[in-house]
Amino acid sequence: MTLADMKHGNKFIIDKIEDKSTRLQALRFGISEGSEIECAGSMPGGPVILKKNLQEIAVGRRTAEKISVKKKGMI
Repeated sequence: MTLADMKHGNKFIIDKIEDKSTRLQALRFGISEGSEIECAGSMPGGPVILKKNLQEIAVGRRTAEKISVKKKGMI
């Protein structure tokens, strides 16, 4: 499952970010493997809005497809 598959309100944990440039980009926003994140919204074909603590971040669909996640509680 990838970040692009998440729906509004889903809580999940970043499982794996294989692509090095995507990993670096995510780290700039404070997101790394093991981070607990909530999906604050998504648009079909558009960005996925992430919520971590009090910060909301829009992640482009292509980038979101490169980030593997697990739903919280499935670990």
